[in-house]
Amino acid sequence: MNFVTSAKNYFVSSYAEMKKVNWPTKKQTTNYSLIVIGLSLGMAAFFGILDYFLNLGINTLIIR
Repeated sequence: MNFVTSAKNYFVSSYAEMKKVNWPTKKQTTNYSLIVIGLSLGMAAFFGILDYFLNLGINTLIIR
């Protein structure tokens, strides 16, 4: 099999598989995006607060 035939078969089968995909609706995509953004901000706040208090504790131990 030559390169052209292999490439053609690849793209034909890829196109067929993409037609089988169950794509999310616009509302689902928006909801999932908001969940990811909210969780990311929540985790950033949690780790920021944790870092602040751990840093405060380490500085207290070092200064004493």
